[in-house]
Parts: sequence; structure tokens; C-alpha cells
Amino acid sequence: MKRTHRIIVALDHPTGEEALALVSRLEPHACAFKVGKELFTREGPPIVRALVARGQPVFLDLKYHDIPNTVAAACQAAAALGVWMINVHVSGGPEMLRAARASLEGWQPRPLLIGVTVLTSLSGADLAAVGIPDSPAGQVLRLTRLAHQCGLDGVVCSPQEIAAVKQACGADWLTVTPGIRSAEASLDDQQRVATPAAAVHAGGDYLVIGRPITRASDPARALAAITAEIASAEG
Repeated sequence: MKRTHRIIVALDHPTGEEALALVSRLEPHACAFKVGKELFTREGPPIVRALVARGQPVFLDLKYHDIPNTVAAACQAAAALGVWMINVHVSGGPEMLRAARASLEGWQPRPLLIGVTVLTSLSGADLAAVGIPDSPAGQVLRLTRLAHQCGLDGVVCSPQEIAAVKQACGADWLTVTPGIRSAEASLDDQQRVATPAAAVHAGGDYLVIGRPITRASDPARALAAITAEIASAEG
């Protein structure tokens, strides 16, 4: 899919009814939508089909991480739902990553396959606690290079790592970036964040934004304001 938007709105709602109500309040096709673990676990494939039927690009954010055959089958099941983007944990290893990529051959259009590197909620201390001695930035680059070698389309990384990821893998290598906050907003449970303008200046492709839009008193106005900020940053 040709990029016609940069914003992916995270539908972190407890029910499909609430999620679709939010979608109805936003300008059609002004953004893509992310369906994550909570919403998918409660509502299942029907919520994805409902969004796809409306012509909305859907990022199915389930972060697959399992043995290669299981992940490959899950990616095929996601592709059959008509999603635009899916993701897998790069830490699943090269065999798993190649199996995921191979499973999507022949799908038209083929979903984008994005690798999850280091969650934006994790700090260096968190990585050390699970036996990873490197910094978040160092670990992101290590996993990014692996994802690139295995044929993925891009990675999920924090705004702080976008420039280094692009330098390592090229300008066409996609970045999907959570942790986007306005300068005055609460960090919530994020550690490595940036404003929309800063993420775009760094070369970010897709910005995942949840609470700053979904919990705004006027979500449509919040989306329009962030879209305008991005457009200004793009020059």
C-alpha cells in the first residue's frame, strides 16, 4: 500500500463497540488503525474484518514469537484477514523470521512484515534484568540488522533510534514508532519518547499514537492537530 498517512491510531479499547465508535468519529482514511492484544483477545477476527470492510488499513499488533512453523501459520492467518501490517518479535531468531517472511509470499497485496526490537517501555536496567548487557539503542540496532538480513520490511523502534536504524539499513527501511507524545503530555508507561515533529525529522515513517488521540476530549481535532504538526515538519 502506498503511504497516504503517517499516523497509526492505537485502538486500545476494551470492546469492539468502543473501538468502532472511535473510528467513526475520525475522518475516513486519515490514518491507519492498530488492533492489539487486548482488543483482539476480546473481540477476535470480527473486529479486524469490520475495519477492513470499512476500507481501513489495519496493523495487527500481536507480536508473534514462537517456533517458526507456528509463527508462519499465524502470519498466513493474519494475511487472510486482509490486514495491512503484522509484526513479529525479532528475538525469535533468524529461522523464525525467514519462515514468517516466506509464509507471506503470494499474498496480494502482501501485508508488511515488521520486526519488534526493544519495547519503548524498556530501559537499560530492564534489559540488564533479563540478561541483555547492551543499551536499548545497541540492542535495537543488533535486532534491526537481523531483521533486515531476513527480508522483513522494517522494524518497530522508539523515536530515539530512528536515525540510527535508517543509517544502518537505508532510507527505504521502514520504521514504525510508538512512544509519540506532545511536549507537555504525560509519558504514561513509555520510557523512550519524542514529539511527532521530532520523529518525522529523524526520518520516521509510521507513528503509532494512542492515548493522545483516543483519550482526547475531541479525538478528531487531536488527530487533525497532530497531522498538521507532521505536515509542517515535512516542510
